[in-house]
Amino acid sequence: MFDLATIWFVLIGVALLAYAILDGFDLGVGILFPLGRNEEERDRMMNSVAPVWDGNETWLILGGGGLFAAFPLAYSLVLTALYAPVIGMLLALILRGVAFEFRFRTQRAKKYWDWAFIGGSTATAFFQGVMVGALVQGIRIEERVYAGGWFDWLSPFSVLCGVALVTGYALLGASWLVIKLDGDLQERMRELQESLGLGTILAIVLISFGTMFVNETIRDRWFGREAIMPLWLIPFATALLALAFNRAIRARRTVTPFLLALGLFATAFMGLAGSLFPYLVPPGITYREAANPDNSLAFMLVGAVILLPLILGYTAYAYWIFRGKVQAGEGYH
Repeated sequence: MFDLATIWFVLIGVALLAYAILDGFDLGVGILFPLGRNEEERDRMMNSVAPVWDGNETWLILGGGGLFAAFPLAYSLVLTALYAPVIGMLLALILRGVAFEFRFRTQRAKKYWDWAFIGGSTATAFFQGVMVGALVQGIRIEERVYAGGWFDWLSPFSVLCGVALVTGYALLGASWLVIKLDGDLQERMRELQESLGLGTILAIVLISFGTMFVNETIRDRWFGREAIMPLWLIPFATALLALAFNRAIRARRTVTPFLLALGLFATAFMGLAGSLFPYLVPPGITYREAANPDNSLAFMLVGAVILLPLILGYTAYAYWIFRGKVQAGEGYH
């Protein structure tokens, strides 16, 4: 039944996916920032995302705020269980945002803000991956209250997810820079795409297998007697996207690899959603159990219907205005 709780579940999922693929590439630019050989190259790299980076983070606010408003029980459980990585991510986002603004205001301390940008971007990606891994392996709950310890989120699997997301964001960043830059810097990013693509695909495979060992419910969903066979279309689609990505790289395409990398993120997200559904806090709290009353969900949906087209319109307009290559000496500050 497609009720209000389901609508909000889908909306929050879409917001989180939009955040991952939009803010993912500008986090990836920060991860790759050390590869800029001089100040001019680093300026061009940062200027490629300067007009859109803060708008991309709107989707994180929408996802987190929507979770709090529509599913308060899930919000309280997840935030309690993942308190340390959430705080780490937020501090890293603050450091990265400050570095964005301060780097263009100084010359003497520019190198320190460069490293703040690198560290903030990399730590943000890592902690986001750790949170995904911790959620997949499950949260201990007793009588609708978190019953785990301070460091239940930390495990080899969650660390693997953190490293995987850093690699995936770096792939998005390299693919974005191939579109936005030219010359020697573009060629170096193009050379990175193949190795980062291979690393991302390998990470998807390792995490897919690891998930089967850390979460019995997910293993049964894929391989048990009640396995959902349509789910197997997702790894098939992922394999096709990986092959297409490899061909596009070898053909030296400019835009196509970026779109295919976004497709890999989308299929990975679909696989995660299909594995966990209908649990919002695995292994015991479904999204319907965590939802607010229908009258609250309906009231908020009116606002979402009004605001989402505005956000989409603003985002599309910003990308259109700042289309094209970033040249030396050009930028939006």
